[in-house]
Amino acid sequence: MTAAESSHDPNAVQDEIISSFQLFPEWLDRYQYLIDLGRTLPPLAEEEKTDDKLLAGCQSRVWLHLEGDADRVTIRANSDAAIVSGLIALLIQVYSGCSARQIVDTEPYFIRDIGLADHLSPTRANGLHAMLNAIKAHAHSLL
Repeated sequence: MTAAESSHDPNAVQDEIISSFQLFPEWLDRYQYLIDLGRTLPPLAEEEKTDDKLLAGCQSRVWLHLEGDADRVTIRANSDAAIVSGLIALLIQVYSGCSARQIVDTEPYFIRDIGLADHLSPTRANGLHAMLNAIKAHAHSLL
C-alpha cells in the first residue's frame, strides 16, 4: 500500500456513510440528508460546465471532472438536481483521493446498505450507476 492509499480508506468512509444514514430511520429524512449533502459540494465554475464533462446516462445534468494519476484520483462534480448532487457527494466522499487501484477494487456497498438501491427512482438509479461507471472506467484507464 502506498502512502496515498493509506491516507484514504474508501471502506471506512462507506462505513461512516452507513452510520450517518442510520441516524435517519425515515426515508423522507434520508432524502433531506442527501439533499443537504449535495448542497455541500463546491460549485464548479461556469467555464468548467462544458459538454465534454457532461455525463451521458443521467436525466439531470451532471458535470464530472476526473483528475490526477494512478496514485491519486480527484473527483469534482456538480448537478442541476438536488438529490443527484447528494449522490455525487457520496461518491466523492468514497472515491476522491483514492488510488486508481482502490477505485477499481472498491465496491460501493453503501448503496445497498443504506437502502438507496430500493429507494431511488429508476432514472436516479441509472444516473448513479452512470456516475459510478464513469469513475471506475477512468480509474481503470490509469492502471
